[in-house]
Amino acid sequence: MKYLLEGEETERLKFRLLEEGDFRDWTPLFRIENVAEFLALDSSLSENELCALWFEKIFHRYENDLGGMNVLIDKQTGRLVGQCGLLVQSVEEVQRLEIGYSILPEFWGIGYASEAAQKCKDYAFSNDLADSLISMVHVVNIRSEKVARKNGMSLERTLENYKGTRANIFSINKNEWLARE
Repeated sequence: MKYLLEGEETERLKFRLLEEGDFRDWTPLFRIENVAEFLALDSSLSENELCALWFEKIFHRYENDLGGMNVLIDKQTGRLVGQCGLLVQSVEEVQRLEIGYSILPEFWGIGYASEAAQKCKDYAFSNDLADSLISMVHVVNIRSEKVARKNGMSLERTLENYKGTRANIFSINKNEWLARE
């Protein structure tokens, strides 16, 4: 499970693995308009069904060493504020390492996604997990695009049909990261 940041920390956040007991805390994400589409999930499903599917995907990744989303805990309050992690993705039949992030709506706009995504980038490059990293962002998800750009990524290209939706691929390579360090 080399891609998981379990036990890692940032200034404000602790990373840990997702647990079944996090279900109730995570369900509010799926009340947000377009979130199912942004996460390439079936928007006809209920909040609980979407959350169950999300958990199933995360646990599948854990069990198959495909990376996964880590739960983000606010160190000061102990509250679950979001998820972020390194995900092995197949993009047009090429394996890439993605930084994925989702923050609960009540914690939007405080910089948690950027802080966690930067930690994932630094962790991946420092541990030689990849020569480049991506973040795949639904074309209308401006908040996530801002996180990717703040993380030093630039638009690589747009996929017209990725899991039934249009997605922008933002990327950064290790040499760009080293130049900014």
